[in-house]
Amino acid sequence: MKLDLDIKIRPKDLYDYMLYHTYTGLSGIIGTVCGIFMAAVYFMGYQIWYLIGGLIILFYLPVSLFMRSRKQYLANPAFKEPLHYKFDETGMSVSQGDSIESIEWDRMVKAVSTPGSIVLYTSRVNGSIFPKRELNDQKEALIKMISTHMSPKKVKIRGN
Repeated sequence: MKLDLDIKIRPKDLYDYMLYHTYTGLSGIIGTVCGIFMAAVYFMGYQIWYLIGGLIILFYLPVSLFMRSRKQYLANPAFKEPLHYKFDETGMSVSQGDSIESIEWDRMVKAVSTPGSIVLYTSRVNGSIFPKRELNDQKEALIKMISTHMSPKKVKIRGN
């Protein structure tokens, strides 16, 4: 079984990935809980500063991630052209121009779905982003390829 994909990454794809990565991590969870707690304290009869602080905490992270995704997109020349991915029995290779990188299936950390993408993590913090709008009719083939070659414990793809 083989699969070839050409993927063009846009700023909204990076933003979707950053939101998922941040809000499923400890810092995103703690920030959200603190923001909600501060807003709740205000509604229990405390000063307006608790509400203001809570709202700042809740809105700072998504806004800063949005700005960072735009900046990263503009600064990284790799996002200007499509990336070509090849999947086979041994793993995944990605190429652009003369550059080719490969990774074996057993070295991949996890696969997840976000509202807009399927992300294949190649390390704890790095992943290959496959926007659903770019996959079209190959989305099911990609999911099958990932599910066939990775441990079910590593695959968290839902809501296709």
